[in-house]
Amino acid sequence: MFVSQILSMKSTQGVLTINPGTSIADAVGELGARRIGALVVSTDGTHAEGILSERDIVRELGREGAAVMERTVGDLMTRDLQTCVPGDDAQNILSRMTEGRFRHMPVVENDTLIGLVSLGDVVKARLSEVSMEKDALTAMVSGYS
Repeated sequence: MFVSQILSMKSTQGVLTINPGTSIADAVGELGARRIGALVVSTDGTHAEGILSERDIVRELGREGAAVMERTVGDLMTRDLQTCVPGDDAQNILSRMTEGRFRHMPVVENDTLIGLVSLGDVVKARLSEVSMEKDALTAMVSGYS
């Protein structure tokens, strides 16, 4: 299964972005309101500059307490952004996310942001793929097609 197929299975298309100058307090509000775990950081909404995740915020809350809420997204975002392209294989993406210990990966095409896949999205896709393979093998062994 490819990243493009995972994106097509998602209930919402596109990707939510946030400006690097936005306060962490506002970013937390956005994450909570949308019930999501990360926002891609972009000044223009089409080019990913970083990503802000719940982990980024919690890590800094532990270091400096509530004062972190006054800082900006640009201060806390992860700048070393790992991205993928629509033609990447889901198994490869799953391995990269697991090894890198991150849960969200922006999808880019020609340097333009087109989506975001989460670890949950990739696992769900892989489970679906494995289930289809199992059904096909069962049918072959049973003599049905």
